[in-house]
Amino acid sequence: MLDQKRVFDTLAQNGVTFFVGVPDSYLNGFCNYGLANCPERMLIAANEGNAVAIAAGRYFATREIPLVYMQNSGQGNALNPLVSLADPAVYAVPMLLLIGWRGQGDTEPNHPQHRLQGEITPGLLELMHLPYTVLEEGEDRFEETVRQAVAWCREHRAPYGLIAPKGVMAASEKANDVDDTYPMSREEAMEVILDHMPADTIYAATTGRATRELFFLREKRGETRARDYLNVGSMGHNSSVALGIALARPERRVVALDGDAAAIMHLGAMTMVSKVHAPNFLHIVLNNGAHESVGGQPSAGHRVDFTAMAAACGYATVGRAAETKEELIRALEALQGCGRAAFIDCRIHKGLSRTLPPIVFDHRQAIDALMDELKK
Repeated sequence: MLDQKRVFDTLAQNGVTFFVGVPDSYLNGFCNYGLANCPERMLIAANEGNAVAIAAGRYFATREIPLVYMQNSGQGNALNPLVSLADPAVYAVPMLLLIGWRGQGDTEPNHPQHRLQGEITPGLLELMHLPYTVLEEGEDRFEETVRQAVAWCREHRAPYGLIAPKGVMAASEKANDVDDTYPMSREEAMEVILDHMPADTIYAATTGRATRELFFLREKRGETRARDYLNVGSMGHNSSVALGIALARPERRVVALDGDAAAIMHLGAMTMVSKVHAPNFLHIVLNNGAHESVGGQPSAGHRVDFTAMAAACGYATVGRAAETKEELIRALEALQGCGRAAFIDCRIHKGLSRTLPPIVFDHRQAIDALMDELKK
């Protein structure tokens, strides 16, 4: 990994002192250094398009070049404001785009959801007519790259990409920071939910730790995985997939096990229940206030009132977050048979309750098994 102090010093020497984006495990060294050393200038956005727009506002107000950081999976969220708002033919907004290159070559053979995204990462920048450099180890090389990139941004008033392969901006190990904000872990909360829902309930688990923990909970409990949808990639879309299933199979209970950062990324999806009748749909946010799967950087999860937002969108709620096992059980029981889509903000602490290996499974086989289950 590059020396992150020198990385930030180099950026500052070239006038880049404001950073906004969505954390990525390939950028966790960068993100964590910034949060520790310049938190007032290191902003975590709801999604990557949101980050590009905030960066644009910063540039309009200061004329200083900002840096937007993201995993390459976030290029899709960023594309619209990059090719419209920031385009030289429109408002001409220069910014550095620091992009973690998941799925480069064969670096992640067990994660096919990153394969195509990794293949097209440079090509997406090319399609947007944006120049880029693939970063390498070596601080001297990084300093020259930043100097040239910032000079190009200033001359052309347009974005420039810095693509970070595995290891260049990331520590080799991610910390497992367990706090005591709330008594339940994610895995404990999921076990409570599994124990108190009908046996044939369909579960959709959001991107990251929730998918991994549901996968291994099924193994631990000796239960079938045929009733589970694991939302690999596509962060923020898990609840929408679950709602689609619930609408098509109203006789089956469908539970979306969401994450706080994932729910925030596409918060507008929650408004859908105001337009449809889905009394079999239960949306649970496992809220630890962090982007845990990429390094534990803070989200807005513990700062916002998800319950009030859900109620405003048309969900049935119990009026407050569930913070203990007993409160979660009472919420699950109270919302059974409530006659409309229901929502629970389940507050949990950061950290993993046990060490789990990456999940390796046949994605087509898994989804076909779920589709067969849904035909019953």
